[in-house]
Amino acid sequence: QVQLVESGGGLVQAGGSLRLSCAASGRTASNYAMGWFRQAPGKEREFVAAISWSGENTVYADSVKGRFTISRDNAKVTIYLQMNSLKPEDTAVYYCAVDSAHRFRLAVLTDEYSDWGQGTQVTVSS
Repeated sequence: QVQLVESGGGLVQAGGSLRLSCAASGRTASNYAMGWFRQAPGKEREFVAAISWSGENTVYADSVKGRFTISRDNAKVTIYLQMNSLKPEDTAVYYCAVDSAHRFRLAVLTDEYSDWGQGTQVTVSS
């Protein structure tokens, strides 16, 4: 099992930036693909971005493409989500997850991920 801890959330004005981090421990999370999801109040959890184990391959939701960047540092067993040009509709709890069955698959469905963090709140004011 992999333990994941997110950090870096907070309150920011529209147009601002935040950088989320997700530190992993336990099974060797650096060997697997990982992703970020978010869940706004009253809505289902939705895919944001995913990255392969090497960091060479990434995929983004259309709603964040060009504004968010996912990256990873396998030496630190940590992934990041740089969020720029934030909008009020980006307000949500952000979760990181690991796909412990695959190294290259960039999954976009919640059911395809095996381990989840507790989440970090991001609030964007207008």
